Parts: sequence; structure tokens; C-alpha cells
Amino acid sequence: MFNLEKKTTLAKQFLLITVSLLPIFMKTAVGEVFSPESFHLKNGLEVVVVEDYRAPVVTHMVWYKVGSADEPMGQSGIAHFLEHLMFKGTKRFKPGEASKIIAKNGGNENAFTSFDYTAFYQTVAPDKLGLVMDIESDRMQNLLLRDKDVIAERDVVLEERRTRTDNSDAALFREQIAASMFLNYPYRIPIIGWADEIRALTKEMALAFYDRWYAPDNAILVVAGAVDPEKVKRLANQYYGAIPAKNLTSRHRVKEPPQIAARRLKMESGQVGQASWSRRYRAPSYQYGKTQHVFALQVLSEIIGGGTTSRLYQSMVVEKKLGVAAGSWYRAENIGPSVFGFYASPQDGVSIDVLEDGVDREIYLVLKDGVTQVEIDAAKIRLQRSAIFAKDSVTAPARIVGSALATGRRINDIEDWPNKISNVTRDDVIAAAKWVFNVKRSLTATLLPKKESSKKPGTL
Repeated sequence: MFNLEKKTTLAKQFLLITVSLLPIFMKTAVGEVFSPESFHLKNGLEVVVVEDYRAPVVTHMVWYKVGSADEPMGQSGIAHFLEHLMFKGTKRFKPGEASKIIAKNGGNENAFTSFDYTAFYQTVAPDKLGLVMDIESDRMQNLLLRDKDVIAERDVVLEERRTRTDNSDAALFREQIAASMFLNYPYRIPIIGWADEIRALTKEMALAFYDRWYAPDNAILVVAGAVDPEKVKRLANQYYGAIPAKNLTSRHRVKEPPQIAARRLKMESGQVGQASWSRRYRAPSYQYGKTQHVFALQVLSEIIGGGTTSRLYQSMVVEKKLGVAAGSWYRAENIGPSVFGFYASPQDGVSIDVLEDGVDREIYLVLKDGVTQVEIDAAKIRLQRSAIFAKDSVTAPARIVGSALATGRRINDIEDWPNKISNVTRDDVIAAAKWVFNVKRSLTATLLPKKESSKKPGTL
């Protein structure tokens, strides 16, 4: 079996890759980002091929368009639990047998669960592509769960939660933040699930979720690396083509109601040595809300908090010496609502209130004076430079393309990203800032060592 800690680390790395690398090559013409080839099998499986012959390796990824946000009420964690159970064998392979075969052939495999998708992947030599297709296509239709394996793996997930969440005040606080950030949308529920509900998960629940969502017409196969598209088409038809479609209806997501009141959270912890502050504003995504602002918000995030040259870092860390760290983040890839966030940690002797006032002033200056064309141009260049190494990895293109398609975007959207960013104007950035920086749609969170406290009233 594979290392759970490694799996979690890889998932986190993937999220970072997705956030930082989706903007690709702003000066590159349309069609020259990854230039993938795509086709559909008769059963609805979408297949995408990204050729790269610089190294004799291939990444094979199957993305299912289902994640923790699609779980039935009261079954939190079932998507992640099923991800674990997918390695427990089929009618052909005993538990762990497929993983051993891949390892013996010099490959590696793993999987991860997100709010909006679940992905399984292998990296192998090109001549082993058929082998991993055989294994993964078998899992798509022939999962076999044994009671003892289900019970044992449920204990593994519970231990994973205890280790990574329940034993960490910072992780528990992040769960509280998510639950407060969204009033109704399922992003408020942790991907791993709530402990009490994990304990109640059963084999029948897992199989029902599998039968409902795991099908070729709800999946995307992405193959990247040293492989010819015609070979991929032949192998995909051979191994996946006979799997029957389930004619799935599109998934239904609840709507997030209007947020009309600012929220504040504070937690004190004996585990915390360094105070931290964050502010989150509800924001649109590519698929949800005021979508016309998403490209401008990516540029804005780079200007105000994207690295050591950003406004926030220069003001808070370099000039005023209020913080040891300060920045912002924004990701547009969600199916549902997204978040535009700020973070900062104070210098010794600087109170959380002074730190917060410093960040608030930078937000105020953006709203009052806007941003300059020089800042916009520089932000676009920085985005380009930070993303240019995406093609230097075999796995990064597969992950970027797969996550985009699994969340409702199309290949043309990925290829046209440079043009969309290039077309962002100063007025666009200012309009986006004025929309997103609405205190009524905000949550401010403070994590403090037990010896420290905030003087801000109204905390929860």
C-alpha cells in the first residue's frame, strides 16, 4: 500500500500547483500552452493527450467529476473514504496486488480527493501505459469490497483525521474557519469528514457512492508525456471502451445565500508559538457568481499580496516592519464560490490589532486610489514567469488540464487563459476590488498563543 502522509503531501502540492501554475505563458499565442489533443470514447469518457518527449515517462490520470461537496447529507468523508477503498482490490486483483504490480514495473501511483473531484494516477515508462490502463479501467467497474477491509480502512481514515486534524489546534481552527466562511455551500464541510460521521460510514454507503459516480461518462482520462496520441486512442478504446456508460445526470449543488454580516473568529492555543491573522472575502470562481471578475482578481492578488514584491509584503514586512509574513491568495477553479484571502503574522512586540490595521490600510488604499498600469503590467509578467516551468514537469500539465476539465472548464479555456489575462485593464482590477472587498462578506480569523489576546470585541 502507499504512504498516507505522502498522499496528503502530494495532494497539498497539487493544490499549490493548480493555484500557481494555471496561468500559463501570457505572451504565448492561443493554442501554444499545452496544445493537447482530445477525443471522446463512445461511452462518454473524455480522453486528453499532452505530448512531451523530453523524458521517457508517462503520467496516466483518471479524474472523476465528484468530490466531497457531492456527498449525501450525513455521510461526510465518503468520497475520501472511497478513494482509499479503491485500492482494496477487484474481482481480478487482491487487495494491494495492483499496486505491487505497478511498483514491480518501475512505476508509482497515488490518489487524492478534493471538494470537486477525485483523481487516481500512475507514472510509468511509456511501454507500461497499457498495464496501468488495464488496472485503472478494472477499478472503474469491478471494485470488490470485503467487510474486513472496509472496517480496517475506516480505522485508517479515523487515525489520519486524529493525526492531522484532531491533534492540531491549527488544523481544527481551519475547520472552524471553513464552517463559518460558507453558510450553506458544502465547502464548509472538511474533505476528510467529521469524526462521528466517518465512524458511521459503511460498505453499503461506499458502494452506493461508487455505483452513482464512478463511470466513464463521469470521468476524464489525461495522459501526458512521451506517448503518441494515436497510441493513447488505441489503448483507451481497448481498456476503457467496453465499460458501459451510466447516463449520469449533472450533479446538483446548493446555492450559497447572501452573506450580510462580517464574522470574526479567535482561538487561543498552547500549541501555537507564533500568532497568525487572516481575512477571507467570498469571491467568484470561473463557474460561480460574478465570473466577469475572475481574471482581474488573479491580477489583483498578484499586485496586492503575491510574493515579496507585492504591496502588502513591502508595506507590512519591509517598510513598517509590522509582520514577519504577509500576502494574499485567490483561486478561481472551484465549481462553487471561491475565496480571496489575506494572511499576516506579527513581528515580536506588534499586536494583532496593529497588524490588522496595517492590512486594512492597504485594502483601503486599493479601494481609494486603485492600482497603477505599471503594477498591472508587472503583475502579468510575474504571473508569466512563475508559471513558465509548468511545461518542465510531466505531471503538472496533466494535473492542470484534468482539474480544469473536472470543474467544468474546457480545453479552449485553458489555452485562452493568456489572452484573458493580457486583456485585463486597470478599470477591471478596480471594479473587481470594489466588488470583492465587502466587509459584509468577510471573515477575520486570529490564532493566538494562550498568553496573548486580542482587544477586538465581538469575537466568537
